[in-house]
Amino acid sequence: MAYYRSTGDVPPKRHTQHRDPQGRLYSEELMGEEGFSSDSSLLYHRNIPSAVADARVWELGDMSTVPNHPLLPRHLKLHDLFVQDGGDAGADAGPALEQGVDVVTGRRLVLGNADVRLLYVVADTPSPLYRNAIGDECVYVERGGARVETVFGSFQVAEGDYLILPRATTHRWLPLVEGDEGFVEPLRAYVIEANSHIGPPKRYLSRFGQLLEHAPYCERDLRGPQGPLLAEDVGADPAAPTEVLVKHRGSGEHSSGGLVGTVYTYPYHPFDVVGWDGCLYPYAFNIADFEPITGRVHQPPPVHQVFEGNNFVVCNFVPRKVDYHPLAVPVPYYHSNVDSDEIMFYVDGDYEARKGSGIGKGSISVHPGGHAHGPQPGATEASLGVEYFDETAVMVDTFRPLELGEAGRAVDDGVYAGSWNRALGGGAEGSGEVFSTS
Repeated sequence: MAYYRSTGDVPPKRHTQHRDPQGRLYSEELMGEEGFSSDSSLLYHRNIPSAVADARVWELGDMSTVPNHPLLPRHLKLHDLFVQDGGDAGADAGPALEQGVDVVTGRRLVLGNADVRLLYVVADTPSPLYRNAIGDECVYVERGGARVETVFGSFQVAEGDYLILPRATTHRWLPLVEGDEGFVEPLRAYVIEANSHIGPPKRYLSRFGQLLEHAPYCERDLRGPQGPLLAEDVGADPAAPTEVLVKHRGSGEHSSGGLVGTVYTYPYHPFDVVGWDGCLYPYAFNIADFEPITGRVHQPPPVHQVFEGNNFVVCNFVPRKVDYHPLAVPVPYYHSNVDSDEIMFYVDGDYEARKGSGIGKGSISVHPGGHAHGPQPGATEASLGVEYFDETAVMVDTFRPLELGEAGRAVDDGVYAGSWNRALGGGAEGSGEVFSTS
């Protein structure tokens, strides 16, 4: 973000002496992107940020992927993940969820390629301190809430929030649990891990980085971290040796999907930043603050775009008035993703175009490049005359094919690819077992 912020105790001039009340120099750290050629911030530490007392391997778990071959559209039922053995994800009382899961070590890989990974987690346990040394993270809070503590400050995030975490931001997640003020239901998070940076689409920005008038949101809608946040503010001993998990690129016996992990032990707690300023920091944005762009006829997906990374975009579909031409067809036309895979995560409402397909809340539809997709049979006629869509969904379009992670393979319904044919009388429900889920 080119939006400047300053928090805490910073000197009037950068790269000059800055001392604590006892006369000791603070350690100035430049956190910047693209080799000193893009956004950056200056952080002032009580300790030396390079000091590491120990390092060991962190086993990441299964980050491998398999190709979507044969090429199929798929329906992945994310709410079937993190259900205890014997639990019923469709039970009226709700599923019995796995316990002791945190947002960092518990997230499971749904889909991925060399540019981006899509993961999912249902968490009830505080995470360890962590940073991603590969790229930025965009975490969408589907349900529940959490306190997120970072070296820049803290956030309270809740349903509908996106949290953008720049690469190498040390942070941890503390989910709200039953008994906490504000608890409604367990934290469910959809995690977009980039191998690049994530930010607003360039077409929304002036050449100096300000969000323009035609953008569907502006700087007022963005929430910065509340800070500074020091170890003593979170009940920790500032001088206590502290572990931080680091995810990074690597190969060898401990690698999975080209990723490895390391656990650093610092001789102090990393929440030691007394002040910072600059244009690089984590920020939150709630999907309810996205102002939808509509028209007389159906608008293409780019009008729904909220963020972008290298070789992928993030869009959100929100409740909105739909097309108002007298002969408008509100649901999408059939379209072929010539250059991209389209991944739609259905969060809320009633998604008109997918009626009759089995898609519901917590579903992901995978529409790969090379497959023409569009409304289920009958959905187009049923949509005529509709003036408002009550739906919330998060879409990721990638410009290289995605492969299936272990979580995606575990919850593939195996029949979605035949849903258009079945609706035309081409087979009964369940006949889609001929479609491979591997």
